[in-house]
Amino acid sequence: MRKTIFWLHLAAGLVAGAIVFVMSVTGVLIAFEQQIVEVAERGFRTPANGAAPLGADALLAKFSAARPDLTPAGLTLRSDPAAPATVSIDRETTLFLDPTTGRILGEGAKDLRAFFRAVTDWHRALGRAGESRATGRAITGACNLAFLVLIVSGLYLWLPRKWTRKTVAAVAIPSVQLRGKARDFNWHNAVGLWCAPALFFIVLTGVLISYPWATNLLYRAAGSEAPPQRSGPAAGNRQEHPVQPPETLDRLFARAAEEVPGWKSISVRFASSPTAPVPFVIERGSRGRPDLRTSLSLDPQTAAVVKAEPFSSYTLGRQLRTWGRWIHTGEAGGIPGQMIAAVLSAGAAVLVWTGFALSWRRFFGSKNSVPAPRIEASVDSL
Repeated sequence: MRKTIFWLHLAAGLVAGAIVFVMSVTGVLIAFEQQIVEVAERGFRTPANGAAPLGADALLAKFSAARPDLTPAGLTLRSDPAAPATVSIDRETTLFLDPTTGRILGEGAKDLRAFFRAVTDWHRALGRAGESRATGRAITGACNLAFLVLIVSGLYLWLPRKWTRKTVAAVAIPSVQLRGKARDFNWHNAVGLWCAPALFFIVLTGVLISYPWATNLLYRAAGSEAPPQRSGPAAGNRQEHPVQPPETLDRLFARAAEEVPGWKSISVRFASSPTAPVPFVIERGSRGRPDLRTSLSLDPQTAAVVKAEPFSSYTLGRQLRTWGRWIHTGEAGGIPGQMIAAVLSAGAAVLVWTGFALSWRRFFGSKNSVPAPRIEASVDSL
């Protein structure tokens, strides 16, 4: 049984290891994206001067007068008087506005945002775009599933066969004094033992993100009805056709604010039809807290609520699936959670590196090399 699991573990690692390494390294790079971008864009905050903020209609009118060549696709207002308003044009372009004058402040940390967007594309789809993006996502999804197999099988293999102080220390305490195969074996086991339990949930939520069938299983396990399958282009390739904002935008924002007291930000994405309900997303907390987010659809003519979806209205299955997105990035736990996610991603990269090193030595190492230290006894017995 142990040999069978070992060879399954080895085969899965050799097939998926390179892609898992890419996802692990990119996971470390984007772990603190939000905080890094916020620091880089702190210069766009406007000092409090006592002036009242402009309404949504006035902000968009000033923006259109200054940039008639751009068509706004969305607008975000924040309760913080020093925070800029933002106008989104497309996936790549967001412009900051002074909330009291409507003056365009710029695109923010454009290059930094482009860097994180590129890293995220590699994490999700190996940097592929357009029609080939679906292929990239299929590859990362399959390798993420293989990584789940690696974690489960590895946790079994990493446990010492004999529970003595010496054998436990050999596989549970990382050593910087070892070299060669002994070091790779020690690090592979020690990092695996410490990271596997928490890494299991990060990888499991990645599987939920990658596969509708995994999401359906979660819904059924929670006793909830599975969500309908999406049709059309894959996420990230959808073509948006925004129209001019409704003339009653001030009234719509006021109604949205009335529906969710204590809001921190209100975002609207302009609909593709002037008569379609206008979708709002209202945040009462920070990124990573889906329980403090409300989705709202308002009639563009009357500002009547067409649909309101606070987190509490979700079924248990949908709540778990929504939390899964933020557990995957660690943001569900705030900065401590992001630190844990970054450490686990780095640990996953170490696992792949040492796993490849051990595999190379197994298949291509010299048969006449000097015997390895005692720490290798258990792996050689496989």
